[in-house]
Amino acid sequence: MSVHQFIVMWDMYGLEYCEDITAAEQIKTWNTLKGVPSSVRIPNLMHLKLRAQMNGHRHYEIYLVDAQTGITANDITVMFESNPQDAADIIRRQGHCFYSDRREREPVIV
Repeated sequence: MSVHQFIVMWDMYGLEYCEDITAAEQIKTWNTLKGVPSSVRIPNLMHLKLRAQMNGHRHYEIYLVDAQTGITANDITVMFESNPQDAADIIRRQGHCFYSDRREREPVIV
């Protein structure tokens, strides 16, 4: 069974970023081993994290998640569009949290 890796980022308004990074990582690794310069771009997680930190009021979450072959970034996007809460819950359970500013509950006002 082959696995695809995705970077998924969302905030309180919905999915903002979803990319399959499997092929890019494989190509970059092989080019590095061959000593060939690679023009393949792997998304910079620090740029995504910086965006999330600078927009703290939007409560971003960034996850790295594995999926079986056949699942595409479009499938994940459709999942978020049709049922965003279930999509977020599934990714939280199965993915690896890279960054989370999730608001668990409302602040207490005394």
